Amino acid sequence: MANRHLYRSIVLQTLFEWDIRNFVSYDVKESIQYNTSSFLSISSEVNEDVFTIFQDIKKKRVLIDEIIEKAAPDWTLAKMTIIDRNILRLGMYEMLFVDKEQVPAKVAINEAVELAKQFGGGKSGRFINGVIGAVYKELGEPGKDFKDKKSKTIPLEEMEIDQKGSAVVYSIDEHRIIRIGMVHDIFGYWTLAKGGIREGETTENGTIRAIKEETDWSISIEEKLGENEYIAYPPERGAVRKQVQYFLAASVYTKPTLDTESGGLDDVRWFELSEISDLNVYDDVSKMLLKAIKLIMEKHLIQEFDESDEEESEEKDTEQKKEQASDSDNSIEIDYTKLKITELQAAAKERGLSGYSALKKAELVELLSQ
Repeated sequence: MANRHLYRSIVLQTLFEWDIRNFVSYDVKESIQYNTSSFLSISSEVNEDVFTIFQDIKKKRVLIDEIIEKAAPDWTLAKMTIIDRNILRLGMYEMLFVDKEQVPAKVAINEAVELAKQFGGGKSGRFINGVIGAVYKELGEPGKDFKDKKSKTIPLEEMEIDQKGSAVVYSIDEHRIIRIGMVHDIFGYWTLAKGGIREGETTENGTIRAIKEETDWSISIEEKLGENEYIAYPPERGAVRKQVQYFLAASVYTKPTLDTESGGLDDVRWFELSEISDLNVYDDVSKMLLKAIKLIMEKHLIQEFDESDEEESEEKDTEQKKEQASDSDNSIEIDYTKLKITELQAAAKERGLSGYSALKKAELVELLSQ
């Protein structure tokens, strides 16, 4: 690639123009060609590369903007100057999404500051450095010891291995409502709590400890859900195989507390099953959630069946009383639409219906009205 600083300048001008147009589509390639023509030291061949970078930032703009606003809580994007917020978009993009072999994190920060000094106001450089630097520290300063040289190719079997444990944590409260506990990262995704396994720990014990430290949930592991492996490139170690084992784990429904030292995380909470489908989650997490929810439902249904066996005679008596009451006064009807979901669940339990705890209110009303 030609002088990277010139590329950044052209991308920044294009982002600036796009922002002024309120993100309305226009002939971006023509704009890039015009902006490129002002730099006589580089050829027109850069147009396609600049267009590719611009398009990638465009796709990730909403996510990048969310990260910027979390890193600068006292400054909304609307309060920032147009040039400052677009320098931040470009700088965040390079630090978070560009291959570190091409652009190390510190280079991305330094280049953003240089653009701020060149195109921004008197305080822009300090402001840009503060915002991007906050995200850099939150991520644990990735690549702080990076050496600008090509990494040696290491065979997979010779790479170091880091073991990690993670879990789909679930809880069932006194109303038989099932909830899943999740953490939120600064990239805008809800994900599963996890942590590294220390030397001498079993994966199960390490997972229990790590999740307790990260969320304050005390969990009991029930079974293994699966595993995943990916390769990371910490500069001080080179290529490392990260092996994650996922478990299904139960916990009491208590308010979680996010560890202040949890780099890259900004929230933790419980979700009812009906809320899970609306969350922004990673593909591997989605697979584990689907498998876990199926297992939870199967386990929950079996428990209900066992309870009904143990109290069979009592439920038969209750059913007979209901039938007698119905026969004696058929004119009395319950308007289930006016009941709370906990009341609907209690009614479903009394009638010996299975699987009611996972149903939404409308589904419970329909089930009880049959």
